Amino acid sequence: MTFIEHSELILNSDGSVYHLHLKPTEIAKNIILVGDPGRVSMVSAFFDRIEVKRQNREMITHTGYYKNMHVSVLSTGMGTDNIDIVMNELDALVNIDLDKREEKGTHSTLNIIRIGTSGALQPGIAPNATVVSTHGVGLDGMLYFYRDLDRVMNHGMTDAFISQLSWPANLPRPYIVEGSAPLLKLLGNDFIKGITATAPGFYGSQGRRLRLDVSMPELNEALASYQYGNLKITNFEMETSALYGLGMMLGHNTLTLTNIVANRVDKTFSTDYQIFMKVLIEKVLHSMTFLK
Repeated sequence: MTFIEHSELILNSDGSVYHLHLKPTEIAKNIILVGDPGRVSMVSAFFDRIEVKRQNREMITHTGYYKNMHVSVLSTGMGTDNIDIVMNELDALVNIDLDKREEKGTHSTLNIIRIGTSGALQPGIAPNATVVSTHGVGLDGMLYFYRDLDRVMNHGMTDAFISQLSWPANLPRPYIVEGSAPLLKLLGNDFIKGITATAPGFYGSQGRRLRLDVSMPELNEALASYQYGNLKITNFEMETSALYGLGMMLGHNTLTLTNIVANRVDKTFSTDYQIFMKVLIEKVLHSMTFLK
């Protein structure tokens, strides 16, 4: 076993991992990720009991039980950079012996489901509808810092994306990774299925213009035009591609479900999406009780 240096895996004085402030006994095998720290209590309000509460910066964790299922809900904040932190530290909690600083001999798999919000890129997808992401298109470039990306990315879909959109060479090279087939089968039947584009920001990289011009003014139209077989890009958000890529590299099951807050094509917007978010949370929790 290779010793992991203190500078590579940073632990707090109480033995918890650096950013999440969690110990291995404080997370469940089944985990819900939310971006908004305020949404953690919205999820844990459905728990029968809460045993652990931890907070560091925007990362809040509640672990407890829902209908006899051990489950954690954790806020990541926004962006693929935060997903990089959360996924690596969650994996470290279950697959690294923190005392010996060595990888464990037996791998443990987590079920990690992201519940969030997104904007629709196809006409007719109404605000408050739910999209389940079959794949994530990473426009951020972050996963190219990992050698294993070449192993997990869908090269055919990625090459087709770059070709169909005439992707500019001065922007990060995109990558496409699929979500977990077992989780999609369990959770995806009642929702719209599609590819989710993951942007490294909220404004320019999602085609929004306030006081600054954007380098790809037709970005949203180009994304909406992409097609691979019967799959199209349905929505835009900021986390899924990194979640799917890191999940597959590390050996965890991942899936994203997002409620549509706005349709960027139809110019429609939800004013009451929190109501529908609670409905989605309860549906996901119920479905998770059937996980093996």
